[in-house]
Amino acid sequence: MTNSEEVKVTHRSTKDKDQLITRLKRIEGQVRGIQNMIENERYCVDILTQISAINAAMNKVGLQLLEKHTHHCVSDAIKDGNGEEAIQELMEVFKRFSKSQ
Repeated sequence: MTNSEEVKVTHRSTKDKDQLITRLKRIEGQVRGIQNMIENERYCVDILTQISAINAAMNKVGLQLLEKHTHHCVSDAIKDGNGEEAIQELMEVFKRFSKSQ
């Protein structure tokens, strides 16, 4: 990253941050579980079922972030007169997010 690039940050409540971190740690544990399943030569369908659960959990985290972003960051940008840029950015995120579904 160069010095000219702007780094955007979002200030989340402690509760929101804790919830996200807890979910991500749970997902991290599930991924380690899949690694163990592969090492132990578990049945493919069992592994695929766990991968599906991880994908669903990641989507839930993503949707939670999208909701907070829309209600706070995008809403604030609209109020501040920067709505078009924020909406365009949000639409790009939706496009990327929907590709991962």
